[in-house]
Amino acid sequence: MQKRLGVVGIVVEDISAAEEINAVLHEFSSVIVGRMGVPYRERGVSVVSIIVDGTGDEISALTGRLGRVRNVSVKTALAKETRQEDV
Repeated sequence: MQKRLGVVGIVVEDISAAEEINAVLHEFSSVIVGRMGVPYRERGVSVVSIIVDGTGDEISALTGRLGRVRNVSVKTALAKETRQEDV
């Protein structure tokens, strides 16, 4: 299956979800290239962006698991094409 490159955006509305989010991200670490989290104190949320490189099934599984965490919103944007020279 073809690998896809993309970004997953996560908005965490309750910091108590952080432990569960981190557990999911650890489980899917093989498709995560990098991540950045920023607390937005004025709004009482945290925003996390994750660069992913994996199959559609792997990325869907990751975002599906994150989407089931309470008080968490998830959106994904994937590149239209990924170069396959290194795959």
